[in-house]
Amino acid sequence: MPLEAPLAPVAERVAELNARYRHHGATSVLEHALADPQVGRLALVSSFGAESVVLLHLVSILDRTTPVLFIDTEMLFPETLDYQRQVAASLDLTDVRVIRAPRAALAAGDPDGLLHRRDPDACCALRKTRPLHQALAGFEGWITGRKRFQGATRSEIQFFENEDDRRIKVNPLAHWARQDLQDYIVNNRLPRHPLVARGYPSIGCRPCTSRVAAGEDPRAGRWRGQDKEECGIHFVNGKAVRGPHREGETA
Repeated sequence: MPLEAPLAPVAERVAELNARYRHHGATSVLEHALADPQVGRLALVSSFGAESVVLLHLVSILDRTTPVLFIDTEMLFPETLDYQRQVAASLDLTDVRVIRAPRAALAAGDPDGLLHRRDPDACCALRKTRPLHQALAGFEGWITGRKRFQGATRSEIQFFENEDDRRIKVNPLAHWARQDLQDYIVNNRLPRHPLVARGYPSIGCRPCTSRVAAGEDPRAGRWRGQDKEECGIHFVNGKAVRGPHREGETA
């Protein structure tokens, strides 16, 4: 049996993939990405948040065996944990992996469970960023729910991105508008996260998420009153995306 050829550098593959699929739609891009050897082995990283069910549904249709990585920070809303189990079961996703920080790391880094008050960046790194990147070690790429409408710095986002020359990020919904997401959820009768109806359009950890008033930015309830906008799981040149690089739900 012939050996598989080694993959080309990430930057070369990303450029070739974007050229090949730039005129395709979300479903086609996702379908090809899951099968294209130039992309490599993929996992879907999902927060099971407000809009996550769209991408989860698309994956369930194309290949329900796709690994789905869900980071349980152990500070999530109970509704998020219930919703994760409900959606995974209803879509018959067969490889959902719940990722948590090691107990020893939590005991050493956040013994009293109050690190989010003292240093929210360190809390996100401990409970989310490091566990995720450890979980992604066996994959050549990951699928995200990033979209162009989520901020000016994303206005030119492409279907395939180079993550610091390590992995490929696949953004099938890059060209979708907010209304496209809502229409898809309604048309496919998908379950909504219960907290959305209670004023939480963007949902993270319970201590760091608050209700959003009418007219506010959907992410205004994340780390309200703090100089923080992102959890740090997206990177640019090896550094966590912060400041003007607005990030929405992972998927």
